Amino acid sequence: MADEAIQHMKQLKEIAPDKPFFVYYVPGGTHAPHHPTPEWIKKIGDMRLFDQGWNKLRETIFANQKRLGIMPEHARLTPWPKELPQWDSVGELEKKLFIKQADIYGAYLAYTDHEIGRVIQAVEDLGELNNTLIIYIGGDNGASAEGMINGTPNEFTTFNGVPVPVKAQYLWYPFWGSDKTFPHYAAPWAWAMGTPFKWVKQVPSHFGGTAQGVVMSWPGRINDPGGIRRQFHHVIDIAPTILQATGISQPDTIDGIKQNPMEGVSMAYTWDKTNANARSTHTTQYFEMLGNRAIYQDGWVACTTPITLPWELSSAPPPDVITGYKWELYNVEEDPTQFNDLAAGMPEKVKELQAVFDAEAKKYNVLPLDNTTLARWNTPRPSLTAGQTVFTYSGELSGVPASAAPSILNKSYNITAEVDIPQGGAEGMIVTEGGRFGGYGLFLSKGVAGLRRGKPVFLYNLLNLKRTIWSGPELSAGKHTIVFDFKPDAPGLGKGGTGVLSVDGKEVDRKSIEHSTPVTFPEDETFDVGKDTRTGVALLEYRYDPPFRFSGKINKLTFRLGPELKDPAQNKAELGPMQAPEPDPIEEPRQKQSAPVRKR
Repeated sequence: MADEAIQHMKQLKEIAPDKPFFVYYVPGGTHAPHHPTPEWIKKIGDMRLFDQGWNKLRETIFANQKRLGIMPEHARLTPWPKELPQWDSVGELEKKLFIKQADIYGAYLAYTDHEIGRVIQAVEDLGELNNTLIIYIGGDNGASAEGMINGTPNEFTTFNGVPVPVKAQYLWYPFWGSDKTFPHYAAPWAWAMGTPFKWVKQVPSHFGGTAQGVVMSWPGRINDPGGIRRQFHHVIDIAPTILQATGISQPDTIDGIKQNPMEGVSMAYTWDKTNANARSTHTTQYFEMLGNRAIYQDGWVACTTPITLPWELSSAPPPDVITGYKWELYNVEEDPTQFNDLAAGMPEKVKELQAVFDAEAKKYNVLPLDNTTLARWNTPRPSLTAGQTVFTYSGELSGVPASAAPSILNKSYNITAEVDIPQGGAEGMIVTEGGRFGGYGLFLSKGVAGLRRGKPVFLYNLLNLKRTIWSGPELSAGKHTIVFDFKPDAPGLGKGGTGVLSVDGKEVDRKSIEHSTPVTFPEDETFDVGKDTRTGVALLEYRYDPPFRFSGKINKLTFRLGPELKDPAQNKAELGPMQAPEPDPIEEPRQKQSAPVRKR
């Protein structure tokens, strides 16, 4: 990505050297999954940055922030929450895994920062550094606790409410951060990475869920290198800043469509040293997500106390979104870390700011507030397939997003494939959704050395933890009808059930599964017919390499979906954790590796 950004700037400079350029460079780091290169994994691992744990890391970060002037001397480190374990209370087995998780995250962060540095160096190499405004934002809302309490080798386990036990995670220890994982660290690391604030991503009520580090550079214009600014600003202020810097007015219309005015304000006034302590021109700002909310106004913040924990899936119904929350109050000009809650002694100030939030929420279409999570996720939305229960395909189709594909989650379903097999047999994917980290596939096997090729296989991949395989005998040349029929044991999310694989009207395999995927298949995979894009659902048994095109002919592929079977109890509560199955092996026995012991 950095190479492409550098090449883009180089080409613009060569084609029109006198014209300015705009580059919006937004790498995925450090959003999960954490995928650094092996070189960076070794470099950061050798530095042993995280061996002393999250509590010590937090103290170190805060001391550095004060030393660098990022936090004023009077700022106080907010307390560690009782809901998260202290490092000293964690066992040695857990510590070893958690250090590995943080090492991989640190490597990903360093790798990302290095690539950003390459892009900035390219600007300097072009001779344009002094004449270029660079705005560097480091963060993704707040640090993410979506790895749950112990982290995970596959973040989609979190989204499906399946915590993976520490012992089970060791299966992936040697490969953590590689393409065999979709990893995320344990939630306490997220709280530490948000130092000195409280809370994490998904919690917009506190700075731990919203505050980002920002650096602005323009050597030809900003004459206070290394200067610290403490004015309150918001991401909506970026565009107005760029427009003022370039002398461009916000367009009144674009392509004949009248534009709403930008709500943000320029930050350019902060560049002058004489304005280092000027009051912020961004006077009011609301925050809201999943019912958690806050309002900033002129140095004060009123905010709700989170009801649920972002690293847990609550099995309790959420409280009333209006009356069920306690409010906190902070003077963030004097208390920049939100350490000292003033709400009890200043109830009228809280009421005043609550009224401001209500007005801003109404003005900017935040209402109605909704503090549900799973119900909100599962609410039907307009789509091309809404209400459709029968889907028919033929030939090849790929790259279909889940919203336009037949969903087999939490219902009975029947998949019927009418195929032609050529002389000499066939192999390849008939239909699939998902991939390595969860999903399913109906295909004819690839075989090994000519053996076991052309067998009809239905493979169900439960979050890269458990793969269940139904298979039949090799198909001869000619027309065949392959059917996979699944019926769940009970209504509700993630229930097990029984699947039957039939060929030409004859049952060839029957198996039951204890659990199915309750909420979502991987969002970065697609629904494909006749081939498999991205990653494959198989791992060891019946393994294949995408695109694994079907070498026969798909005359007709039909999905018949039953109604979604809802458990009445789950209409009143959020999803509770589902026990993770004992994971399947991920390497052939001869390739087993042991996790290295780290001395501390």
